Amino acid sequence: MSIPRLKPYLSMFAAVLMLGQVLTAQAEEALPDFTSLVEQASPAVVNISTKQKLPDRRIAAGQMPDLEGLPPMFREFFERNIPQQPRSPRGDRQREAQSLGSGFIISDDGYVLTNNHVVADADEIIVRLSDRSELQAKLVGTDPRTDVALLKVEGKNLPMVKLGDSERLKVGEWVLAIGSPFGFDHSVTKGIVSAKGRTLPNDTYVPFIQTDVAINPGNSGGPLFNMKGEVVGINSQIFTRSGGFMGLSFAIPIDVALDVSNQLKKDGKVSRGYLGVVIQEVNKDLAESFGLDRPAGALVAQVLEDGPAAKGGLQVGDVILSMNGQPIVMSADLPHLVGSLKDGDKAKLEIIRNGKRQNLDVAVGALPDEDQDIGTGAGKGVERSSNRLGVAVADLNDEQKKSLELKGGVVIKEVQDGPAALIGLRPGDVISHLNNQAIVSAKQFTEIAKDLPKNRSVSMRVLRQGRASFITFKLAE
Repeated sequence: MSIPRLKPYLSMFAAVLMLGQVLTAQAEEALPDFTSLVEQASPAVVNISTKQKLPDRRIAAGQMPDLEGLPPMFREFFERNIPQQPRSPRGDRQREAQSLGSGFIISDDGYVLTNNHVVADADEIIVRLSDRSELQAKLVGTDPRTDVALLKVEGKNLPMVKLGDSERLKVGEWVLAIGSPFGFDHSVTKGIVSAKGRTLPNDTYVPFIQTDVAINPGNSGGPLFNMKGEVVGINSQIFTRSGGFMGLSFAIPIDVALDVSNQLKKDGKVSRGYLGVVIQEVNKDLAESFGLDRPAGALVAQVLEDGPAAKGGLQVGDVILSMNGQPIVMSADLPHLVGSLKDGDKAKLEIIRNGKRQNLDVAVGALPDEDQDIGTGAGKGVERSSNRLGVAVADLNDEQKKSLELKGGVVIKEVQDGPAALIGLRPGDVISHLNNQAIVSAKQFTEIAKDLPKNRSVSMRVLRQGRASFITFKLAE
């Protein structure tokens, strides 16, 4: 083929080549560059090691815990390594347990944030800076409920991180972690924000930031940065079925951590708002039984006697839809909001009661140090209910009502074949509400049971071992 005939093809090839180069350049520009962020932020990230004397029977020297054998649940992901077995002067053998974690300096005079579980039960805490120098740290205070600990090291003009606003963080935003996984100092991993406001088991007061940043043992307590180089969270937990990272990491929002650290610095302890209720999730069936358009809110399953909620007029069966203008979509949203308040603060609650919306103003109290337990007992005077439910119930006596903080209700004495058995009711369970009506006696319970609607969700409030919850069921034709 002659050169003139090739020219159009050569021109087309050159154009395609140039387009490919442009697209490649654009793709490279679209990917984030973390180098400047890491250079600026790394000096303020520290390695934290602790020492704790353990009895001789704990773990053989030099043996590493077997993560594979642990239950596949959320876990504190730092490891303890036992390097030696020194003998005490008295001759009894002692071991020193060492834990590795991360932290970050939040002030130039030496305040350091980390996780509570990194320094829990430590006899000695060592903070190692990026220049390999080591400083002994003093424990200012800890808050196990949020897993936050505040340390103090002696120093001046120390490198410090920039603090961001976790409320402004958006799902899909790039984030970066710096820490010491498995003791490898200042390791950097990146990812995106997967979700916000996550609630994990046993962590009622932390609306976790979920990310897909690779987090491993030793990252615990380290900072999570946004692209501006600001700390937006403390890397705290992972979800794993293998013992290693599986793409689900959780960080404590920096707003929560700073509120905790400020209280620890000022008062040495953390105070939180308290309503005095037991709540549960509103599922589709409960929403139908309470006359809600959709499943949302926090259903009040129990109101503790003489608590702030009781004094403010909140009742069992109320569904809390919002607090101080903040919507309650999931029941777990409520503890986050209440916990952020202080003793005496006002909580404006929007609720649904008997199918109607209304507002309540409740003055929150201070969260007690320990949860209150409520007991239950057996009753006398059995009355068999309608065969439609299949339970035999009895009135509660005065002592049972007092211990359960109830004005009425019935205790199940026998469960027969029928709906009650299918939904898991047991002898000893206490029923305080049926079909949105408070139960005052076994006779009334039987009358209500006879008139229950068919093929529609019906709610029942049940107390088992002192803990209350609403359940639903349907009666067939």
